[in-house]
Amino acid sequence: MIDDATLRAALAHPLESVSLPRLGRFYGGKVRDNWSLPDGRRVLVTTDRISAFDRVLGTIPLKGQVLSQLSAFWFERTADVAPHHLIASPDPNVALAWECAPLPVEVVVRSYLTGVTSTSVWTAYARGERSFCGHPLPDGLRKNDPLPRAIVTPSTKAPKGGHDVSVSADELVRDGVISAADMAQVSAMALALFARGQEWCAQRGLILVDTKYEFGRMPAERGGGIVVIDEVHTPDSSRFWFAESYVERHARSEEPESFDKEYVRRWLAAQGFTGDGEIPPLTDEVRLEAARRYVEAFERITGRPFVADLRPPQARIEAALAAVGL
Repeated sequence: MIDDATLRAALAHPLESVSLPRLGRFYGGKVRDNWSLPDGRRVLVTTDRISAFDRVLGTIPLKGQVLSQLSAFWFERTADVAPHHLIASPDPNVALAWECAPLPVEVVVRSYLTGVTSTSVWTAYARGERSFCGHPLPDGLRKNDPLPRAIVTPSTKAPKGGHDVSVSADELVRDGVISAADMAQVSAMALALFARGQEWCAQRGLILVDTKYEFGRMPAERGGGIVVIDEVHTPDSSRFWFAESYVERHARSEEPESFDKEYVRRWLAAQGFTGDGEIPPLTDEVRLEAARRYVEAFERITGRPFVADLRPPQARIEAALAAVGL
């Protein structure tokens, strides 16, 4: 595990944003800063920003390094079930990828009845709903029970500052958001990715509970196929529980042990924040504990130690990009 001194050193200079105007056209997401290159490639810098409830909440030290490297790990290990956009990782925070046209949906796969947000399957179930995104749910389930099978529950992509909305695949097709063929393809790819992730995680004492995937279409000159973009099976996009304690804690109606960003969501919920209004500032101790969990996720999943790069991020990233001719 990472030592406290390293975490506190990283806390002193989180990567909130990076300035790379020479790269060209810029797009800033909740967590990633992106530059589109003239040659059909894209530079993605995964920052330390953390988002939940569709809001940017602050920064978690080393989070960007964990997410970028963990995504690269998963892209390599799932390429046989779902092609991806990644070309190279020239820096711990940087991915060089093919520029793709994003599909206008997020594809969420869920295998447990859980969550704390207004769009979670548990919130809907607790209200008495027995259908979620077109999937029937049986009576008699408790929070954090496994679902009868993994289900695909897409959501719309809200504009920055808006809230994503969970809908059924049929609704998205009916409303012309996505074609039936594309929806069927990304659903199949998502279930294959999820099955591979669950299998890998189970070997490491983890439960992959749910996750979200984003897909894009490659440019015509590269075949025009649909590929996975953004990230795969990270603590930002996925919920992980510890298998060894899940059964006992669930029997006592306690929340499972996890190392995803659910820790931050729960802390905010305890402060009375559920997505609207002023965001309570994250304390340094909350940020450090979240960072520990992100690093633990990396080490538990990959089976190798996480090595933090504590060099000032702006200069380090500029040098890494220059080394690959950018």
